[in-house]
Amino acid sequence: MSNRHLARSIVMQVLYQWDFKGRPTAALPAIVDAQLAEFGTGLDDDNQQYVRDTVDAIVTNLDEIDKKIVEYAPHWPIEQMAMVDRNILRIGVYEMVLNDDIPNKVAINEAIEIAKGFGGLSSGKF
Repeated sequence: MSNRHLARSIVMQVLYQWDFKGRPTAALPAIVDAQLAEFGTGLDDDNQQYVRDTVDAIVTNLDEIDKKIVEYAPHWPIEQMAMVDRNILRIGVYEMVLNDDIPNKVAINEAIEIAKGFGGLSSGKF
């Protein structure tokens, strides 16, 4: 597993935990630190910073990101999506729409791979 893939997986775990706890923004730094300590052993400084920056950007732009998800998945109310799927979509939409450093093809492929690892049987297809 590449360091960037691991970093994205940690971002998903942070967002999942944050979402599960009711989205307490004040708790985000502690959640990020705990996830990096548990799963990010060996990540270089750039990838650790990627985790922090990506989580911050997604939370800051959550309304815009969720509007894009609703726009392209109108038959799937975002609050009824599986929490894993919802947060994987948030990462993918952020990388495609708001992060010019990530090619769309990479964002899509990574979202599919993370969904296969963390989601249900049909998450990768969704």
